[in-house]
Amino acid sequence: MRKRAKEPFIPVARRETIRREILSLLKDNELSAKEISAQIGVSEKEVYEHLEHLRKTLNKSEYHFVMRPPACRKCGFLFRKRERLKKPGRCPVCRSEVIEEPLFVIKKI
Repeated sequence: MRKRAKEPFIPVARRETIRREILSLLKDNELSAKEISAQIGVSEKEVYEHLEHLRKTLNKSEYHFVMRPPACRKCGFLFRKRERLKKPGRCPVCRSEVIEEPLFVIKKI
């Protein structure tokens, strides 16, 4: 059996930077990191890094970064005090692992 030669990696052609694309997607649209990842074409891990940077820089401008906190689907616990952007592993109340993803939006002040 012959192995196929690997194709060289060709990056996606972009007109804007990834952060600007995320910024334009999130203006008045609530999206999860998974949805952003699918629309832009980068990994979910990379999206979280860009979102963290946007959160720090946007709060100094006329726009405000808003995160709708994740919630447990089983008992309804809402992770209000959570600062991390990633989805938690399990609920502290019922120990369920079925948790909704946090949603992000950028609003003008």
